[in-house]
Amino acid sequence: MNLSTRRQSVFSRESLRRFTTFAKVREYRPEEAFPDLPDAAENEVDDGNKCGQEGKSMMTPRLSASLTKAGYGLVGNHSAVKVCRWTKKQLQGRGGCYKHTFYGIESHRCMETTTFLACANRCVFCWRHHTHPVAKDFTRWKPDPPDMLIEKAIETHRLMIKPLKGLVGATKERYEEAMNPRHCALSLVGEPIVYPYINEFVQMLHDRSISSFIVTNGQHPESIDGLVTPVTQLYISVDAPDPVTLKLIGRPLFKDYWDRLRQSLMNLSQRTERTVARLTVVKRWNDKDVEGYAELVRLGNPDFVEIKAFTYPGPTPSIKEANLTINNCPTGQDILTFGQKLIDALKGNSGSGNDQKQWEIASLHLHSNSVLLASNEFQLTPDEPSDDGTRWKTWINYDTFHALIRDNAPELGHRDPMGLFSSRLASLYRRHSPSWASVDSPLGGFDPQFDTKGWIAQLANRRVHEQHDEHLDEQ
Repeated sequence: MNLSTRRQSVFSRESLRRFTTFAKVREYRPEEAFPDLPDAAENEVDDGNKCGQEGKSMMTPRLSASLTKAGYGLVGNHSAVKVCRWTKKQLQGRGGCYKHTFYGIESHRCMETTTFLACANRCVFCWRHHTHPVAKDFTRWKPDPPDMLIEKAIETHRLMIKPLKGLVGATKERYEEAMNPRHCALSLVGEPIVYPYINEFVQMLHDRSISSFIVTNGQHPESIDGLVTPVTQLYISVDAPDPVTLKLIGRPLFKDYWDRLRQSLMNLSQRTERTVARLTVVKRWNDKDVEGYAELVRLGNPDFVEIKAFTYPGPTPSIKEANLTINNCPTGQDILTFGQKLIDALKGNSGSGNDQKQWEIASLHLHSNSVLLASNEFQLTPDEPSDDGTRWKTWINYDTFHALIRDNAPELGHRDPMGLFSSRLASLYRRHSPSWASVDSPLGGFDPQFDTKGWIAQLANRRVHEQHDEHLDEQ
C-alpha cells in the first residue's frame, strides 16, 4: 500500500466502527484503566471536604510508579509537576514555547503543574499517554492544604531543574532564573480547577509574583463559576464542534457532557480576566465544521482563540485503537487556513450581544503549528505609539497584573471581585507584542534573540516535507 492509499484509509468506515465500539466500552468505566483506584463518584464536588478529613490518597503504588516512569515529579496526594521541553529549550537559548510568542512568558521560568491528576475526559489525542487516572470530581480523595502544595510543587520543580544546569547552551543567568519560576501553567494533566482550594492556591501563586494559566476541559461549569480569585489567563478546551464528535474524540465520563461544555462557555463569558478558547485540531476528525466552532466561540465570548495542531505522541494504546497516525497532524498552513475559515464564520450575526467583536490572526508559532486569533480589543488604536510597527497588544504586563491583585487583595476575596474595576480586568494588563511575534513574521513566531540558525534549518526542511506531502495528496 503506498502512502497516499494509506492516508485515505486512516479514517475508513471500518476503523470508525471499531473505534466507536471502543469508545462506548471505555466511556463510563474509568476503573478499567486504573483498577486499583476508586470508582468515579456520581455526585458533584463536595465543598465540605476540607483538609484533614478522612480521604484516600490518589497516589497508589501503581499510579506513582507509572507517573514517575513518565517523568512526573509527584506532589502530595493528588498533584504533580513536570519539566516542559520548552523550559529546557529556552534554558539552552534554543527558542520559546507558543505562550512566549503569544503572551510573553519566559518559558524557562514556567512551572508546569496540576493540582488534580484526574480528568473527566479521555481524549484520544492526549499527549500524556493516559498515565493519569480519570474521575468526575474530588470527593473520594483527601485534599492537600494549598500552602503545602505550592511549597512542595516549587521544591520539586527546582529539584527537576537542577540536573539541567550542565545542558549545552545553558547560561548561569538563565539557570538561576529557571530556579525561580514566574509562571505556573496549571495545564499539565487532569483537571486542576476541581481542586477544592484552587482559589487559595492561585492567590498564593500571585503572592509570590507567579502568574497563573488555568486550562479546563469544560466539564465543570460550577468550578468556573466558583473561581473567585482572578487568574492571569483562563482557558477552556473546545475540542469538537458538536456533541457526536466530542463523544468520539473526547470520550467524556459525564453523560451530559455537551450541556456541561456549553454552560462552562457561558460561565467563561462572564469572566473579566483574559479568557481563551483552545482548539486542538485532528486532521479528518474534528477539522470540518467551522460553523459549529464559531457558535461555541460566540457562546464563550473569549478574548482569544488558540488553534493548535494535534501532535502525534507515539503508538499509545488509545492512539492505536483510534488508528491515529502522524498523517492526522495538520501542518502550519492547515492551521492558518482553519483559523481564517473560523474568522469568516465568526463574521456572521452572533445573536449573543458581541456582534461588534472583530477577529484576526494576531500571532503564529510555527514550531508548534499554533495560531492565535485575537479580538479587536487587543489591537493598537491609531493614537497608540508603536516603535516596531506592531499592531497588537496580546502580551501580558505581568508586573501590572500582580500590582492589581496585590493592591486589591482584601477586596478580591469577595464574590464579585471584578466589580472593583471600571473596565474589564483583562484590559488593564495588556502589553505591546513585538513585531517578530506577528503572524507575518518571516521566522514564524520564533524569537530572534535565540538560536535562529538552527530554527531556519528546521524550517527549510519542514517546507520540503510539506511540499512532498502536498504532491502525494494530489496524486
